[in-house]
Amino acid sequence: MFKNKNLIRLALEEDIGHGDVTTDALIEQDRTETAVIFAKESLVLAGLTVAQEVFATLDPAMGFETTFQDGDRVESGDDILKASGKLCSLLTGERTALNFLQRLSGIATLTRQYVERAGSTGVRIIDTRKTTPAWRTLEKYAVRIGGGRNHRFGLYDGILIKDNHIEACGGITEAVARVRKDQGHLLRVEVEVADLNQVTEALESGVDVIMLDNMDPNEIKKGVNLIGGRALVEVSGGVTLDTVAELAATGVDMISVGALTHSAGAVDISMRVIV
Repeated sequence: MFKNKNLIRLALEEDIGHGDVTTDALIEQDRTETAVIFAKESLVLAGLTVAQEVFATLDPAMGFETTFQDGDRVESGDDILKASGKLCSLLTGERTALNFLQRLSGIATLTRQYVERAGSTGVRIIDTRKTTPAWRTLEKYAVRIGGGRNHRFGLYDGILIKDNHIEACGGITEAVARVRKDQGHLLRVEVEVADLNQVTEALESGVDVIMLDNMDPNEIKKGVNLIGGRALVEVSGGVTLDTVAELAATGVDMISVGALTHSAGAVDISMRVIV
């Protein structure tokens, strides 16, 4: 089961408030039934255990049946999950469970599309910190389920010197020198660059990863050749499903895609009660 029960409790409290006034008025507290959650479109499943935990929070005796696991391809019409327990808990938890499942499966589905478009180049499709507040762990989990990789989880676990850092320090060389002096040797240093001159400066500063930001494919190829394997190469900025294959063919190591989390649509999943 999903371990972050605080997030589930917050989501349920947000929806239920002082009570589900409709269900409380219509349904006997001890009535039990079975509900089926099913797909209404093709998708990559993510968040199954989170959905189960929503119902189990409301009814600890809730039972579940499924033939799927996160990462599976689910087709339209497939039954994803059967939940059996108190009907009032099924109805009260329905929207919260579906919100988690639809959102996370949407991220996994979109990520899988990016990974497939990148083909057999070996390029890693990675996410960013452009996540829904408080959902980052879940959303980055969904990226992994879709076949992508995680960039840093937060400001605490990776050094990424961006344009405003560079501007504030007066250049890449000074920024790298300061961060090397302040931080331990175990953290890799990544620098965002906007042109080939900055690529050269980053190389001379001995960084571990160079992010080519908002460059066109021809300039990216030049950057890859200039770097020549002396640092890992990441590409970022406005990457779409239509451009990812061309970018993957430039020889970079990673392509970061903010859209995996900030623009993934919720997939169509529904629930019906079997009476």
